[in-house]
Amino acid sequence: MSDVTIVGGGPAGLSAALFTAKNGLETTVFDTDKTWMHKAHLFNYLGIESIDGTEYMEKARDQADEYDVTQHMNTAVTGIETDNDGFQITTDDGEHHTTYVVLATGTNRDIAEQLGCELTDSGTVSVNLSMETSINDAYATGAMVRDQEWQAVISAGDGGAAALDILSKEKGEHFHDFDTPADAE
Repeated sequence: MSDVTIVGGGPAGLSAALFTAKNGLETTVFDTDKTWMHKAHLFNYLGIESIDGTEYMEKARDQADEYDVTQHMNTAVTGIETDNDGFQITTDDGEHHTTYVVLATGTNRDIAEQLGCELTDSGTVSVNLSMETSINDAYATGAMVRDQEWQAVISAGDGGAAALDILSKEKGEHFHDFDTPADAE
């Protein structure tokens, strides 16, 4: 059982994974590696002058590995439903249970619809400012929640917002993931 399971390993999913794992939650990512990042080159990502999208993804996955995120590559999520204490997730390799789920599957909203998340009139997944859907403890990020405003940096921010909300729920108070220079020593 994971505390947090993320469906999709692009910028939104890995950003959420980094925040939750870094702060002590057991985090699992299921990814089919079909991210748009493999077609991208980043010039407009703050702090990165220029990087190929595939290289960026390799660095992001390596960073998640440093915080012991369990990454199931080339593993599709085929089903999801709520249960008494979280979510039951069905994948190519079996059943998994989690307390929180973050959906980060680009424009593919099938899993969100299967879960019963409300959609907007434009067909995007309806979320609050913390990226939580109409289903408690289920979050949607990136292109799932935006009609045409698809940028890696926006998606990463959505993942971070979802993770901070999860961490705030777990800690029972508003949580900030703010590091200082002393933390790097």
